[in-house]
Amino acid sequence: MMPWQALRERGVLGMNRRNLRYVHQWGERHLYPRVDDKLLTKQICAAAGIPTPELIGAARSHSELRRFVRALDDHTDFVIKPARGAMGNGVIVIVGRDGESFRRSGGSLIDAAGLRYHAASIISGLFALGGHRDVAFAEERLRLHPELIEIASDGVADVRIVVYRGVPVMAMTRLPTSRSRGRANLHQGAVGAGVSLSSGRITHAILEGNPVTEHPDTGRTLVGRALPGFERAVEIAVAATERVELTYVGADVVVDEARGPLILELNARPGLAIQLANRRGLLPRLDAIDAKLGPNAATDLPPLERIAFGRELADGEPG
Repeated sequence: MMPWQALRERGVLGMNRRNLRYVHQWGERHLYPRVDDKLLTKQICAAAGIPTPELIGAARSHSELRRFVRALDDHTDFVIKPARGAMGNGVIVIVGRDGESFRRSGGSLIDAAGLRYHAASIISGLFALGGHRDVAFAEERLRLHPELIEIASDGVADVRIVVYRGVPVMAMTRLPTSRSRGRANLHQGAVGAGVSLSSGRITHAILEGNPVTEHPDTGRTLVGRALPGFERAVEIAVAATERVELTYVGADVVVDEARGPLILELNARPGLAIQLANRRGLLPRLDAIDAKLGPNAATDLPPLERIAFGRELADGEPG
C-alpha cells in the first residue's frame, strides 16, 4: 500500500484538501481579516464579552509612536505584537523594569527608543504577511496557570482547538521548550500534546514528530495530565469562532492564573500536526459533522449541543 493510501485510510486530512474543502468551500475570504488581524479579533471578542488579554495601546502610524510608547510607562510588563504577524515573529515580551529600561523575557534590556524603533518596524510591515503596512499593539502579559508552568519552559503554553461549523473537532496543547526558545510553535521545537475533548486530559505527545511521554526540559510526565480550565477553553473557542463567522478555525487559548482561559488569537488555516499529536485523523470527525448538520453552513444547533456532539465524536472513535 502506498503511504498516501495508508494516511487516507486513517482519515488524515492533508493541506490541499483542507484548503479546498474546508477553508475555501464556503466562500468566506472576505471574513479572513477578522482572524488574520489579531487586533480586530481582540475587538470582536471583547465586544461579545469573550475574554482576551487587555489592550494597553495601539499605533497605526508613525505619528502615533510617541504616544504609544508613553502609554507603556505605566506598566511593568506587557507584550508588543504586530496585528498581522505570524509564527510569533515581531513579538516582544517585557517582564519587568530596570531603571529607565525594560527587561525582555530572555533577560536583555531595551529602552523606550528601542521599543519605538521596534513598533516602527511593525508598522512598516517588517513582520506582516506579505510585507504590508501593519499595526503595532501592546497588551497585558498573561501569567500562565501554575499547572501548565509545570509542563512548559521559557514561554507560554496554549491550547489549540479546531472548530468546524461551530463544533469542536480536536484539541492539543502546545508546550514551549528551550529548543523552541519559549515559542509554542511545533516546527520550532515545541511539544504538541493531544487532549481529549471529553476529559481534558493529555492522551499523546510529540516532539518534532516523534512520540514523547515527558517534557524534555522539565521531565514532567505529560500523558494522563488534566489541563486546567479546559471545559471553559472549549466554550470560548466555540463562542469566538461564531463571532468571526468562519466555518473552519483554529482557536488558540491561554489559561491565565487569575483570569482563566482567554482567546489569544484565531487562525483561518490551522496547521495539521494536531492529528499527529492526537494520533487521529480529522476527516472522520469532519465528515460526521457534515452528515449531521447538512449542506448549509448555518445551523440552529445551540452551542452546548454542538460541544456535546464534538465530545461524542471523539469518544466514539476506536482506541
